[in-house]
Amino acid sequence: MPGRAVVAVVASCALVVPVTGALAEPGRTGPHFADAHGIHVVGVRRIDDRDLNVKVSSAALGRAVDVRILLPEGYRSHPSRRYPVLYLFHGTSGRASDWIKSGDAEKTTAPYPLITVMPDAGFDGNGGGWFTDWVDTQTKLGPSRWETFHIGQLVPWVDANLRTVASRRGRAIAGLSQGGFGSTSYAARHPDMFAATAAFSGAPEIDRDPQVIVGSTAVIEATAVGLDGVEPEAMFGSRVTNEVNWQGHDPAMLIPNLRGMSIWLWTATGLPGPYDSEPNPAASGIEFLTHESTSRFHTHLDEAGIPSHYDDYTYGEHTFAYWARDLRQFVGPLMRVFAHPPKPTSMSYTSIDSRWSQWGWSASFARAATQEFGSVTHGTAKGFDVSGSGTATVTTPAFYPPGSALRVVIEAPGTRTVITEPVSGRLTVQISLGSALPSRAAVATVRVHRLSS
Repeated sequence: MPGRAVVAVVASCALVVPVTGALAEPGRTGPHFADAHGIHVVGVRRIDDRDLNVKVSSAALGRAVDVRILLPEGYRSHPSRRYPVLYLFHGTSGRASDWIKSGDAEKTTAPYPLITVMPDAGFDGNGGGWFTDWVDTQTKLGPSRWETFHIGQLVPWVDANLRTVASRRGRAIAGLSQGGFGSTSYAARHPDMFAATAAFSGAPEIDRDPQVIVGSTAVIEATAVGLDGVEPEAMFGSRVTNEVNWQGHDPAMLIPNLRGMSIWLWTATGLPGPYDSEPNPAASGIEFLTHESTSRFHTHLDEAGIPSHYDDYTYGEHTFAYWARDLRQFVGPLMRVFAHPPKPTSMSYTSIDSRWSQWGWSASFARAATQEFGSVTHGTAKGFDVSGSGTATVTTPAFYPPGSALRVVIEAPGTRTVITEPVSGRLTVQISLGSALPSRAAVATVRVHRLSS
């Protein structure tokens, strides 16, 4: 969290061009930036041949923000080539330019055929939005629908305007501190979008272990009050009435979603290290908190049998010198991940959302609660498990040949069998799960057998 500490622990000149439709860089043959997917291009500033700053606006945020973009060497001279993208986030009180100015990102990424996109995650260097659609959209900061902006708008806008590998195998997401929460939360909530995620001194757990909950609540609510100037519960809501919303954005509560993803974690304890010239109590204290979050998150990954690269280098405060080193260590292996992207062998996804689509599967839950954990797990062409409450409607990918007949056995809570023909190769099953139970969700098992083709 560079810049101001979170309430006591808790270019060169260039041409700016207004835009009404599409814009090519002045004097260049591209790239062209056009409005798309809810994003309006306000202006483009070219810093050098690789480094661009695009100012954009969106109704999801209610005001303009910056998106810093590093193009790979030779981008313009290879007009038919497509490139993977690293989405790289700053921390609390940060800006889109932080990784360029303080993290050596331009030099670090120069040898690689990689587009690096560094968007604002807050307004004008304030405390930031904690990578969620705020519960309170009526504060002085406006809607603050950060997840909608970053995931629902920015990613497809980048794909529409740059020559990207526009699929999971060509995307990764990383960030420092608060941005490390964002990178792991977005990866866990949208696993079919990213092949890899990394957190540098991040906060990949905020609501699973009691020891972490105390610190994370203090930091997040202090960010809201002390740096953003809004009420403490504006982002995730009240711990009393909106606890499920906190949990539903906590990567540590969504661990199974990360199976089949390349996961990278760097952390230190806050003890002074080789890049610390003098003690900095605030930077030490914040690193201690993020170390607790990262180490417990890593423990839960191990418990679930999900591999990760975990580097606890012990000595180091919460400063950019370490994150720049982390990025240097990450980018080379990341390119190897892009060359051979991992993928889960079956589909498993848990969410508090009432409807979602992942990996070609879609599910919707008609239930009493707007937000409640529901899951579809062990999904293959042979069947899947569903947990939650109410009525779940699940649609598979196009697994089945047209004209094939299927015998579908549904165990929920009694067993019933239906014979059906999938539509366009996709099977839709409706399952009654009953009312939410006090201690656990109801579970149904669906088994699919092909009868003919």
